[in-house]
Amino acid sequence: MKNIQPIPMLLTVLLLSPLAALPAAELPVTPPNILLIMTDDLGWSDLGCYGGEIETPHIDSLASDGLRFTQFYNNAICGPTRASLLTGLYCQQVGHRGDRWNEPKDFNKCVTIGEVLQQAGYHTAMVGKWQSRDSALDRGFDRFYGPMCQAKISYFHEVQDNPYYLDRERVELPPDFYLTDALNDYAASFLDEALAQKKPFFLYVAHIAPHWPLHAREADVARYRARYKTLGWDQLRARRFETQRQLGLVPVDWKLSPRPTSVHDWDADAHQDWQAERMAVYAAQVAAIDHGVGELLQKLTRAGEADNTLVMFLSDNGAAPDGGLVPSQSGFGFGPNATNDRWRKDGIPIRPGSGPDHLPGPHDTFAAYGLAWANASNTPLRGTKLGAYEGGIRTPFVVRWPAVVRDRGSITNQPGHVIDFMATCLDVANANYPTEYEGRHPLPVEGKSLLPIFAGNERTPHAELCWSVPQHQAIRIGKWKAVRPRKHEAWQLFDLEADGTETDDLAQREPKRVADLANRFAAWHARVGAKE
Repeated sequence: MKNIQPIPMLLTVLLLSPLAALPAAELPVTPPNILLIMTDDLGWSDLGCYGGEIETPHIDSLASDGLRFTQFYNNAICGPTRASLLTGLYCQQVGHRGDRWNEPKDFNKCVTIGEVLQQAGYHTAMVGKWQSRDSALDRGFDRFYGPMCQAKISYFHEVQDNPYYLDRERVELPPDFYLTDALNDYAASFLDEALAQKKPFFLYVAHIAPHWPLHAREADVARYRARYKTLGWDQLRARRFETQRQLGLVPVDWKLSPRPTSVHDWDADAHQDWQAERMAVYAAQVAAIDHGVGELLQKLTRAGEADNTLVMFLSDNGAAPDGGLVPSQSGFGFGPNATNDRWRKDGIPIRPGSGPDHLPGPHDTFAAYGLAWANASNTPLRGTKLGAYEGGIRTPFVVRWPAVVRDRGSITNQPGHVIDFMATCLDVANANYPTEYEGRHPLPVEGKSLLPIFAGNERTPHAELCWSVPQHQAIRIGKWKAVRPRKHEAWQLFDLEADGTETDDLAQREPKRVADLANRFAAWHARVGAKE
């Protein structure tokens, strides 16, 4: 870190990371554009470039032209991940408790990427999932479109207490509305606007798909229906794992993580048509995201801005097995005895549950695809959303920046984390991080720039990475990772180089190492103000 003299506009520099990792001849001539695309609940293996069979040609093109990370981390759940991504801090440092973006007392502890890039002369825009009580326009974005989204989601209609906004104005949804298409369309519109301004831009596209409920257009579902009727979760996991080995994403000597004990063999399932439909709808949701990515990439190419645009794509957490809402004070619920007519704004009731006689996909359903498919989505990793096993906290992360990422189609095993996005954006934009901003006093950034990795160099790794997520607590130092349930049961220990699927607990063989990791975790827990 460097300390330099104050500069105008209430900014004093705490962190300034120049593009020192690159030779001068390779520096972009103009400040680069930044396009950051995040999905919600996408599994580690769902993309074609990570071994999946879902058709994602445009996202895959980012991988073939750029760089894939095999060990990139999130915070296991949507809100905490977004808090870290936008601020460069552990989510606990800005008061995130999982049910809201942050608490009023912690507003002055952070700035967002949007705010610092605005000060650096960038045009900033966002579409999608914004989980703060204030407007995105108040936290660094010039443009915004999306719902004030919490747990209430329909892909076809507005639901109660979850209105849509274009900037600060409420907008009514058209009759043919489909959420992912709408986010794609507004992202494309905002991109056109940014390109016309002839200044660098930061566009943050925060998709809600493929988060439950399973809602997709019938034509899109039909493309996948036959595929999953012949490809159950056991065969799917085996195929994805073998493809990952062939692609070099995982070592050939890793084991496939065991199937959860509550998941039975595919051949023993009595309702395979229904199970296949669940995965087909999920795949259609993922494919809709890819379609929008393709449109954005085409616009960049036509504008001659592809080489000078850093494109980053990731998921906010691992695949999510379940979804649903319980009766609440707002009067809606999804239990079998609920009337379910107070959820959608138009008053049309929702049919609760899902099963062989109640297939997911249409507008009046609300269902998820279950643990068996979520486990397959995270192939070969252990665990799912909310947990700190690798399946909960490891995300696919794809980067394309032709001006800097010269080794096309490359793969890196260097670890990274969503706290690194702030430092990375500062670095690539040659922007400054403030110690004071409009009366706020942001905490020092926890993340480290990813630019050295983008440029094909070794980055000094984090001394440690820690998690306190709904189901677990965990710490990683080097190749070693300790994880335990939040009930403070015994720690497990894994060597992630030899056993990235966490099948061999070494805690009994390495008690001193476990004790050291536990002490380091306790110190981090106290430092960031994490709550039990």
